[in-house]
Amino acid sequence: MGKSLYPDRVDYLPIHDRPKIIWPGKAKIALWVAPNIEHYEYTPETSYGRDPWPRVPHTDVREFSYRDYGNRVGFWRMLDSMDRYRIRCTVSLNMAVLEHFPEIGRAIVDRSWDIMSHGIYNTRYMYGMTDDDEMRFYRDNIDTLYEHTGKKLKGMLGPACSETENMPDLMAKSGLIYTADFLHDDQPVPINVQTGKLVSVPYSVELNDHVLFTASFDGDVFVRRCIDQFDRLYSESSQSGRVMCIPLHPFLIGQPHRIKYLDKVFQYISRYKGVWQTTADEIAEYFIEHYYDDYVERAISLKKNFTHAG
Repeated sequence: MGKSLYPDRVDYLPIHDRPKIIWPGKAKIALWVAPNIEHYEYTPETSYGRDPWPRVPHTDVREFSYRDYGNRVGFWRMLDSMDRYRIRCTVSLNMAVLEHFPEIGRAIVDRSWDIMSHGIYNTRYMYGMTDDDEMRFYRDNIDTLYEHTGKKLKGMLGPACSETENMPDLMAKSGLIYTADFLHDDQPVPINVQTGKLVSVPYSVELNDHVLFTASFDGDVFVRRCIDQFDRLYSESSQSGRVMCIPLHPFLIGQPHRIKYLDKVFQYISRYKGVWQTTADEIAEYFIEHYYDDYVERAISLKKNFTHAG
């Protein structure tokens, strides 16, 4: 059997056999909301291994303009809901948005939201990058964010969820501390890298409005999933703190017929005490400061015990 690289990246530690996580203020659950604010090129270059506009071989006006709705209208409608419930977000941002739509960048900074990279454009993927290409890519992201916002880049969700084999090592080498690409847990988890420290902050496909709405589920399904997810994680958090992420896309959740469903989710969660409504940056920093070393030590100990037992 061939050896998989994935287990080498993430030490296995069952969730019931880890250091107990207690969030700030003794909160039960860390909730972060991740609007994917994206920009798609009208005529993207041919990409390695994946066609940005698969419906036709050239420019796709329908799909481009559908997504452009998010930055022209949907973002601002979504923003009203965030402001109403005082939600502080972690924006999964295509950095080109800061140059093409500076008003969006200003709205993000004015609300003290955090920003993780989602690449430069959502039509430019990481597939096929050399290590040198990828290091330049991170430098471009880091410099662009700082130039336009004064913020330091700390994490990333790969552009259009594209990755490379060496991505964790190169992220850490570039100074980033977290990735949202791994969907394997309800708590932050250390990712093994050559230098530095990198953690996985739980993201979600199950609650992702892109997955639900493009599969033609209606808004009630989105609300029910979010509430059911929250209830279960809130209950389990008596054992150890959990993380819940709600990923959004303004061109979808920001549609006139859908925005009320986002309000319903926030209205429900706002009734509960013990919710640390935070950002992925803060979750990663808190975990690294308080639990990273204990987690790694426990994982190493468990691995040694099983090795000796065998």
